[in-house]
Amino acid sequence: MNQAAQPLLAYTMGDAAGIGPEIIARAWRGLSERARAVVIGDPEVMGRAAKLVGIAEKVASVQDPGEAQTGTIPVIRPMDSPDVSKVPDGQVDARAGLAAHDYFCHAIDLALAGKVDGIVTAPLHKESLRLGGIRHPGHTEIIAERTGVASFAMVLAVPGLAVIHHTLHMGLREVFNHLDSGSIAGRAALLHNLLESMGIAKPRLGLTALNPHAGEHGLFGDEEERFLEPAVSQARRSGIDLVGPYPADTLFFRALGGAFDGIVALYHDQGHIALKLAGRGRAVNISAGLPIIRTSVAHGTAFDIAWKGLADASGIVTATDYALCLAAGRVAIRG
Repeated sequence: MNQAAQPLLAYTMGDAAGIGPEIIARAWRGLSERARAVVIGDPEVMGRAAKLVGIAEKVASVQDPGEAQTGTIPVIRPMDSPDVSKVPDGQVDARAGLAAHDYFCHAIDLALAGKVDGIVTAPLHKESLRLGGIRHPGHTEIIAERTGVASFAMVLAVPGLAVIHHTLHMGLREVFNHLDSGSIAGRAALLHNLLESMGIAKPRLGLTALNPHAGEHGLFGDEEERFLEPAVSQARRSGIDLVGPYPADTLFFRALGGAFDGIVALYHDQGHIALKLAGRGRAVNISAGLPIIRTSVAHGTAFDIAWKGLADASGIVTATDYALCLAAGRVAIRG
């Protein structure tokens, strides 16, 4: 494929104090071979990252994604974004949080304008975001608001399995107040549609239970009977192959053995722990229900190893593969 025919992806640098710049630089040659690529971030910080990992490509400041040239790392710094060149390594900093938000918003606007085919995000830090005056806790909420979407969700994926989360960044005690059969069925629909877009004709989905042993018919809680079983019935009436609720331990075991293409999890850690263990660094975060493509690494800023030349870049490579899969409508990635 000639370069002009390749998709164009925007990589957001994330928090400058974390490993985002390093993983982009370390993976750059592989990324730029897969697609045309541009970084939304700080040119000086990306230059430092390129030197850290010892690549020959030079950073080039550009104003538009179309100016990206092979053999360089083209970087767009959004107008008025904070200067992060002096941000201390591996530390929470308001400037880094605000800048990471600015990079992401600029990438979203480019995607909405059709100037890039998708976004791949490096990690940001939630505390730095808050110090920078950003009220949203993460990428998913930011992109939903900026794209004007009300029905959205975070999906974690590894080759062969994707998990959508009914609730996300909230305390565990709040999850019980957000149980709603219609909303849970809606999450199943989002996951069904996402998997179809990746080439799975008839996605097989499972719903996790909330309580141990799926409540044992009310012995350990009645949420399964009150909310989850009706959600399954509603989804199935709309043509979605959703079954459950099943205890999470057995459901994930069966799913990783190939029995399911996707799982609807009820809260953050219920989905994250299983997928991150299964992925071993290859898990990818996908925003579902949006008019644009956004994938991400499924790890954090790793302040403890930031700017020490130790970061593993495999996650951002896999995130790129998923973004290209969604952009091209290719057959889903399999393990």
